[in-house]
Amino acid sequence: MKQIPIWALIISFFLLLHATDSAVEEVVRSSLINFLAKLNGSTTGQPDPSFGWNNYTDPCKNSWKGVICDSQTKTEVRRIYLNQSSLSGVFDAATICNVPPLANSLIHIKLDQNSINGNLPAEISNCKNLVRLLLRQNKFVGSLPDSLLNLKNLKRLDVSFNDFSDNLPNLSLISGLTTFLAQYNHFTGELPNFDLSKFEMFNVSFNDFKGPIPVVTGPFNESSFLDNPGLCGPLLKRDCSSSPDDKNNSDGKKRSKDEIIMYSGYGAVGFAFFSLIIYKLSKRRKEEEKPDSVNIVASSADDATFSTDHKTESESKSEFSANSAASPLVSTSLVVLRSPIVNGFSFEDLLKAPAELLARGKHSSLYRVICENGLVLAVKRIKDWAISSDEFKQRMEKIYQPNHPNVLQALAFYSSTQEKLLVYEYQNNGSLCRFLNGTQMSKAFDWTSRLNVASTIAEALAFMHQELGPEGIAHGNLKSSNILMNKNMEPCISEYGLMVTENTENVNPRPETNAFKADVYGFGVIVLELLTGKLVKNKGIDLTTWVHSVVREEWTVEVFDKILIAESASEDRMLSLLQVAIKCVNVNSEARPTMNQVAVMINTIKEEEDSSLSCYEP
Repeated sequence: MKQIPIWALIISFFLLLHATDSAVEEVVRSSLINFLAKLNGSTTGQPDPSFGWNNYTDPCKNSWKGVICDSQTKTEVRRIYLNQSSLSGVFDAATICNVPPLANSLIHIKLDQNSINGNLPAEISNCKNLVRLLLRQNKFVGSLPDSLLNLKNLKRLDVSFNDFSDNLPNLSLISGLTTFLAQYNHFTGELPNFDLSKFEMFNVSFNDFKGPIPVVTGPFNESSFLDNPGLCGPLLKRDCSSSPDDKNNSDGKKRSKDEIIMYSGYGAVGFAFFSLIIYKLSKRRKEEEKPDSVNIVASSADDATFSTDHKTESESKSEFSANSAASPLVSTSLVVLRSPIVNGFSFEDLLKAPAELLARGKHSSLYRVICENGLVLAVKRIKDWAISSDEFKQRMEKIYQPNHPNVLQALAFYSSTQEKLLVYEYQNNGSLCRFLNGTQMSKAFDWTSRLNVASTIAEALAFMHQELGPEGIAHGNLKSSNILMNKNMEPCISEYGLMVTENTENVNPRPETNAFKADVYGFGVIVLELLTGKLVKNKGIDLTTWVHSVVREEWTVEVFDKILIAESASEDRMLSLLQVAIKCVNVNSEARPTMNQVAVMINTIKEEEDSSLSCYEP
C-alpha cells in the first residue's frame, strides 16, 4: 500500500481547519445579520444597510456598527451595542443565543432607547455568559422568562421603561446580580427576597407589586419602591400584618372609589396651596410699597414665608403656611404632571413643611422642602420671565412628554404673570459641579466614572434635542451645576427648557444665540471640567481659554486632572474625549457637531474603554 507523504497530511489538516473556521465565521455572520434584520422589522430578511452588517464583510475585521469583538483574539463577538438605533422590530434571541460561537462569547447586549416590541424570548438564557442585558426604554411586553435564572454570570439587568407585566422570576437566585432596574412597567405579584446590601442600583417603582419589600434594603430608600400601592413594610410606613389576599379583597372593592376621592383631594388641596402662595405674593408686593416695611410674615425672624425675597441664606427655615383666604383667580393654575410621586401625602402637608433656601440668583430661587412623611422636594421659583401662563403651561407639557430617565422632570408646576413655580424630587447627592470641585471629590470618581457621566449626559441631551428640536426647545442653560447626581450616582440633566440664565461666574459663555448650539458648547465645557477637574472660572481664567492655550503649546497632558494621571487612565482615550470637547467649544457655532454626533463619538470611546476591560470580566 502506497504511503501518503507527511507533508500531504499536514496540508490536508490545515485545509480542513481553515474550512471549519470559515464555516464558523459564516454561521456567526449570517446569525448576526438575521438578528439585526428582526430588530429592524425587515420584511426582506436583510437589515438596514447603513449598519454595515452584510455577507461580504467580517463583524470584527470590518468593525460592524455596534459590534465589539475580543481585543485579544479579534475574532469573538463580545458585545452588541445598538442603543438609540431606531430599531422597531422584535428581539429574536434564538438567532444569536442558539449559535454556540455567539452564545459562548457574548457578554453584553445593549438595546436601550429603541422601539423594540414583543416578548423577551426564553432562548436568551442560552447566551450563558451574559454579564449585562440592557433593554431600557423600549416597548417589550409580556413576562420576564424564568430562564433568566440560568444566566449565572448576569450582573446588570435593566428592563425599565417598558410594558412588561406579570410576576417576576426569582431573580434573587442570581447570586452575582448587582443591578436590577424595572421601574415604569406593569409587573405584579410579590418581590423576590433580594439582598439589596449587595446591589449597586435597584428600582422597581411605578409597577403593581404587592406584599412585603425585601428585609435588607441596603442603601436604597422608599424612592426605589414608589407607586406600588400593594407594597408594605417599615420603610414604606405601611403595615404588612394583613395577608396579601385579605388586602387584595379589601382594596379591590374600594380602589375605584378611593382613587376618585384621592385625585379630587389632590385638586382641592392643590388649589388651596397655590391660592395661598398667590395671596402671600400679593401681600408682599403691597408691603414693598411701604418704605419701612419688612416682608416677613411669621412667628420669628427665622420663620419667613416661602414667597419672601428678603430672606438671607442664614435664615434657612421657611414655612409655606399662611393664615389667609384663598384667591378665586387661580382655580386652574396647578398642573400636576406626576401625581403618583406624591402619593401618600397631601398638598396640605406641603403647606406646613419647612423650606430651606438652597440658592438664589437674579431670576430664581431654589428651596428644599421636607414633608412630614419624609419625602423631600425641591421647589424652584422663577420670576420676571416674559412668557405668558398659557405659553409656559404648553412649554412644560411639551418638555414632559419625552420622559428620558436621565432628564429630571418636574412633578408639578404653577404659573402666573409674575411667578413660575416648579416642584421636583430632591436629589441628595448634589450637582456634578459640587462633586468635581467641592468636598465630595475623591479618587472614587475615576476615569471610567467620568467617561460614563459624559456618555450618559450626551445621550440624554441628544435624545431631548431630537424630541424637542421641532418645538425649538433646547436646554438653554447647560452647566455642571445643572447636572444632578441621583441616588445611584447617575447624572440627571435638570432645568431643561428653563431659559432664564443666571448672572453668576459659573455660567458658560455663549458666543451665539442658537440655543441648541449653545447646549453643545455648554456640554463641551462640562467635559472639560470632567477631564481637568477645574472650575469653569478659576482665578479669573476661563477654562476653555486655558485648555486651548495648553493644547497650542503641545503640553496636552498637562490638561488632565492629576487624579486621572495617577490612576493610569488611558491617555489615548482621554485625548479622544478632549478632542470631542474642543469641537464642542469651537467659537464658530456652525462648526460644532450636533449632540447626536457628539453622543456617537463618546460612545465609540466608551466602547473602546469597555473592550479594553473585557479581559477582567467573567
